[in-house]
Amino acid sequence: MTKDDPILTPRDTDIADAELHARLMRTWTSPPGLWAAIATVDHKVIARRYIATAFVFLILGGILALAMRLQLSRPEARYISPDRYNQIFTMHGTNMMFLFAVPVMEAMAVYLVPLMVGTRNIAFPRLNAFSYWMFLGGGLLLWLSFALDTAPDVGWFAYVPLSGPEYGPGKRADLWAQMITFTEIAALAVAVEIVVTVFKQRAPGMSLDRVPVLVWAMLVMAFLVIFAMPAIMFASSTLILDRLVGTQFYNPAKGGDALLWQHLFWFFGHPEVYIIFLPAVGMVSTILPTFVRRPLFGYMLLVGALIATGILSFGLWVHHMFVTGLPRVGESFFTASSMAIALPAGAQIFCWLATIWAGKPVFRVPFLFVLGFIVTFVLGGLTGVMVASLPFDTQVHDTYFVVAHFHYVLVGGAVFPLLGAVYYWFPKMTGRMMSERLGKLSFWLIFAGFHLTFFPMHILGLIGMPRRIYTYQPELPWAGLNLFVSLSSLVLAAGFLVFFIDVVRSRRSGLPAGRNPWGASTLEWATASPPPAYNFAHIPVVFSREPLWDEKDALPVTSGLRTDRRELLVTSLAAAIPQARESVPEDSLWPFFAALATSAMLIGSIFTPWAVVWGAFPMAVTLIGWFWPKGTKEEMS
Repeated sequence: MTKDDPILTPRDTDIADAELHARLMRTWTSPPGLWAAIATVDHKVIARRYIATAFVFLILGGILALAMRLQLSRPEARYISPDRYNQIFTMHGTNMMFLFAVPVMEAMAVYLVPLMVGTRNIAFPRLNAFSYWMFLGGGLLLWLSFALDTAPDVGWFAYVPLSGPEYGPGKRADLWAQMITFTEIAALAVAVEIVVTVFKQRAPGMSLDRVPVLVWAMLVMAFLVIFAMPAIMFASSTLILDRLVGTQFYNPAKGGDALLWQHLFWFFGHPEVYIIFLPAVGMVSTILPTFVRRPLFGYMLLVGALIATGILSFGLWVHHMFVTGLPRVGESFFTASSMAIALPAGAQIFCWLATIWAGKPVFRVPFLFVLGFIVTFVLGGLTGVMVASLPFDTQVHDTYFVVAHFHYVLVGGAVFPLLGAVYYWFPKMTGRMMSERLGKLSFWLIFAGFHLTFFPMHILGLIGMPRRIYTYQPELPWAGLNLFVSLSSLVLAAGFLVFFIDVVRSRRSGLPAGRNPWGASTLEWATASPPPAYNFAHIPVVFSREPLWDEKDALPVTSGLRTDRRELLVTSLAAAIPQARESVPEDSLWPFFAALATSAMLIGSIFTPWAVVWGAFPMAVTLIGWFWPKGTKEEMS
């Protein structure tokens, strides 16, 4: 496709005349009212719900973390009972991993990917709505169980036999297993939507070598979800079958294998780290060029590193099992692969440093969070190479050294870029700017509080403090550092408090943002802030990796999509050549009803297997209603 192609219309995609805008708004806007809000399939509305809900779970998980630090602040403390502490410990990890980290990254993809590839909605928009309701149902199930004192108490990893029927009576482990099913259904649904959107709905001309790095990161993340999460769904399903039906998957006395659980769990659990980390890498690679005012250095190397990281992430899971007595040959292989994955991560860091070195940095809040990420992730990566070594890991396994490493990689590698992304894309989502003054205060409190909280945990691990303990004796040399860590966690909490205050304040009274307040180069900034329901009045056409920098006067656009019904432009996989116009499903309550029926079936199955049989009937009814309308596809002439 060239600039002389007849498909192009010599109009600026920023400007839609009043009549066209009115027609598109009538077609794409959901009507007012509660039921209409529930029925909406607008990817932006659903993504904002996802993001807000995930941050609520972050706040709740942070409160649990402060409660644990209170309990460990001094020896033999009795602030929290042992049983409640086990619930809090399990809830914190489960909440942060399954209800915050993965969902919030997918939510950012749901909002940004359609805008960044120049389309009007995400693929399978009703499935997108269904995924949110399933995610919300899983979160409510977990937190209601905590409120009723029946929360899971077997750790976020739920190792057998502790979580099995012999040692885990009651319904606590069952609730954990079914919550996994809720969240993984939601995650898999979003992953499928992202893959199809990126492959088949890109703007004309956006060939694979022009796709924004963030979109590449979200695409690799989606494939990781598709290939990794069935393992944890299978594991949680077989666990609940052992507990409720009497199967023996994990009972060695009956031919089962307790280590099978760890293999299944960590085959999912280590790619999950990169499911969280890779979107953060994409965010950094998108924010950085904007604030150094130059294109990203090493685009192809960065994309290759993303793909390589995704592939290598499936060869690391056994380094969580080095002390289980596996064959030495296998342990040597996983030691090597655990070290090898540092190579693409290092390549990415050098590309970012080269971009900064050759640019003219502007130290705004999003850029500060990017710098904080680079520093923190390098430290976390260094300790990651250390625990990849079998002799060293044998010594520090299940100590606070691993807790420190884990948080350096996940908080430093994901939360810092995420907060920077919130400051960066908040104007696009709301039309208002966040405060630079409060943002910088938040950054420095979070950066200092994080390192003061988690770096001493390395030392605690090296002097022998084990993970997952409820209390400790006063004669052990851990009291001083634990008190320091607990006090430092208050600094970290204060930083997040300032951040949330800034979000609320800016949403109500922040300065108007304008269309492209940062002067960024990617397509999401080619439309209004916040975007209209239809995203783009005309679908843009792309000729470079930085379309808004290279086409400063007028961005070429296409014409031909109808205004009297919701339509998308379908393009080819590699070169993004227009192929067809496809209608988009209208708003519908059926995804909500389908989520209710599925939730009732899954919760009922905790108490009786017959719930699966009887629950299939309402699920079938809702699915028939869901798929009754048929869309049409028209070939491009």
